Amino acid sequence: MNSGNFKLGRTIALGALIALAAACNKAPPPTAAPKPADKPVAAVPAKDIKPELPPLFRDIERRTFQFFWDTTNQTNGLTPDRFPSRPFASIASVGFALTAYPIGIENNWVSRNQAVDRTLLTLKFFRDMPQGPQRTGKSGNKGFYYHFLDMQKGQRYDSWVELSSVDTTLLMMGVLFAQSYYDRDDPREKEIRDVAEELYRRVDWNWMQQNKPLISMGWYPESGFIKHDWAGYNEAMMVYILALGSPTHPVSPDAWEVWTRTYNDVWGVYQDQEFLAFGPLFGHQYSHVWIDFKGIQDDYMRERGIDYFENSRRATLAQRSYAISNPMKWKDYGENVWGLTASDGPQQTLQDYRGEQREFRHYSSRGAGLRENFDDGTIAPTAAVASLPFAPEIVIPATVEMHDRYGEYIYSSYGFLDSFNRSFDYDIPLKTGRLVPGEGWVSSDYIGIDQGPILTMIANYRNGFVWNVMKKNEHIRDGLERAGFKGGWLAPEGEPVPAAKGDPKAATARALGNAESRAGNPDGQQEAAPRPQQPQ
Repeated sequence: MNSGNFKLGRTIALGALIALAAACNKAPPPTAAPKPADKPVAAVPAKDIKPELPPLFRDIERRTFQFFWDTTNQTNGLTPDRFPSRPFASIASVGFALTAYPIGIENNWVSRNQAVDRTLLTLKFFRDMPQGPQRTGKSGNKGFYYHFLDMQKGQRYDSWVELSSVDTTLLMMGVLFAQSYYDRDDPREKEIRDVAEELYRRVDWNWMQQNKPLISMGWYPESGFIKHDWAGYNEAMMVYILALGSPTHPVSPDAWEVWTRTYNDVWGVYQDQEFLAFGPLFGHQYSHVWIDFKGIQDDYMRERGIDYFENSRRATLAQRSYAISNPMKWKDYGENVWGLTASDGPQQTLQDYRGEQREFRHYSSRGAGLRENFDDGTIAPTAAVASLPFAPEIVIPATVEMHDRYGEYIYSSYGFLDSFNRSFDYDIPLKTGRLVPGEGWVSSDYIGIDQGPILTMIANYRNGFVWNVMKKNEHIRDGLERAGFKGGWLAPEGEPVPAAKGDPKAATARALGNAESRAGNPDGQQEAAPRPQQPQ
């Protein structure tokens, strides 16, 4: 999602996904089979006292906010996928921008009037964009939008750009956040609420279901629906929650049940943590930007005795443990230098490293887990910083150390540049970024979908700001409840929390297997949630 960072040619991540699966020779195999253990492996317990954030985090917040405020087109509200390259707008970046503006209000970085003007401009532009099945001259179809849009006209950027269900979801998360935040009687704020409702209501989730009850990754006017459906576990939790909550085109509740059946292959033990694994950390972060999963559980998590927030915590701890063990011997990996996700990289190339051929990539998903294993030495600060609410005791020192050690090269006007690779010092043409003599490769861009989680998750750690605003949105609540989430902030006051384990319905669902979820995937392989790449 650079805007999708998803950047580079989102040819639809499918190529990236397949590459990820093939990359099992890059990172070592998991430490245990992905089968549920009799007793969950306990994560390192969270500290009772919330660690205080050092001043650096305030600087990161302000600089990252300015990325969205400064780079967005002031005439239409479109936010670039990346900057300073600024090749096209990303609808996912717009979703993060719409969420960033109220953070700016709360911190007195912009006035409420300024943010209202920018937000209303953005929503009305999306409302009035041309929609239809034609290959050119359109911005979307059936309420969905193309992943990348022309920064000026707001129309489909090129023929390789797909109508994206997950990027439309990221956009709609920002739209619904704006709907809930701007709650005053001011006529412009009322118009924000009304236009936001109109945008959400016209997304035809049923149309995107080619293999019901699952949801397709997207559609091309040239070739039709992408054959791969959203099967998990990955960031598409938010796709199903928004689809379930729709007041006009809701998917049926069995969509969530079938979606969670596809978890079976990725629940297991990795780096001494038992959890639903997904290698790149963005899959453990994106849905959590807007939804507070602490204390609420669906059937699957009730059966496992944890919640999705704890699951993301364990994934974060596992990634750090992987970096400490550093099986591939990359330069500088360790307890405070870690973080694999989808990010920029130096180049698609094979090079000799420590006496063996290693594959390096430019924009790609990177991760370590039970399945999605690709690691070429490229660290993305967003992977660590955006995990702040899950594991502050390891994120804070990592953020500080990466800034202190490498800040001269990787920290600038809008905070952390997208990524860096201390092990890459090959004198070859680069896809992006630059070589710093003696320091390795450094990205030259900021990417919207990596900037967004940094800013929003710091805000959530400070006071739950984004989470608390979204708790007021009836569509989010409806989607969660239709998915079977109960307890925590969803439970009416005084209502008992459901039993944590042993739910017969959940156990039955587990036993039914994955048949429906693989309807569009005949080889039986689960697809990783893709953040695609740009055209070659």
